[in-house]
Amino acid sequence: MAKYLISFPSAAMVVPNGELEAVGRDAHAVIEEAKAAGVYIFGGGIDESVPPVLISANGSVAKGGYPWAPRLDGGFTVLDLPSREEAVAWAARIAKACRCDQELRVFGFDPQS
Repeated sequence: MAKYLISFPSAAMVVPNGELEAVGRDAHAVIEEAKAAGVYIFGGGIDESVPPVLISANGSVAKGGYPWAPRLDGGFTVLDLPSREEAVAWAARIAKACRCDQELRVFGFDPQS
């Protein structure tokens, strides 16, 4: 089994007027199915109302994240699945529910964490 990160940036989620409630309902239904199947690890979204800070190795704190990196926002789900094919199938279900494309990556899980 491998852990897969399924995610999307905030800008990708463009919900037509009047569909936000249905998107929420559909997305939560897929997550409940993942939980029932025993493959759900965790998920959520970046709280974009709280700006990031960058903590250096010496402990100093600076406003903002890495200036050279793309902004990190949006939502994500981590699932524990037996194959990439199954991960693609779950990502497709999430994409359909959220009405936006999803990126799929293998999540480098550290079993000692």
